[in-house]
Amino acid sequence: MQTVRVARVYDEPGPDDGTRVLVDRLWPRGLRKELAQLDHWCRSVSPSTELRVWYGHDPDRFEEFAERYRAELADPEHQAAVDGLRAMDGVVTLLTATAALDISHAVVLAEVLRA
Repeated sequence: MQTVRVARVYDEPGPDDGTRVLVDRLWPRGLRKELAQLDHWCRSVSPSTELRVWYGHDPDRFEEFAERYRAELADPEHQAAVDGLRAMDGVVTLLTATAALDISHAVVLAEVLRA
């Protein structure tokens, strides 16, 4: 049984984080790699640059962004990465640098993994 959580990569790791996976395409600004405390960095599951730039974290575009991102996750390029995340046992914490977690790609990805 897998439990999927979402958190900011800048937050202090918690004792119940389980496997910590950064799901951003770009490395978070100002974060030294040795301080990140990651188990994996899965860039290939992040939204395409084109989609990310179009979205720009505009709350009014979130629903359409989520729909487009789900379509990207279903393509063969992303599917292997999604399957790899699904194969992880226990608690998996998806990490992102995004300040607004509730409208981030990480929450969409978590929903896909839970389905």
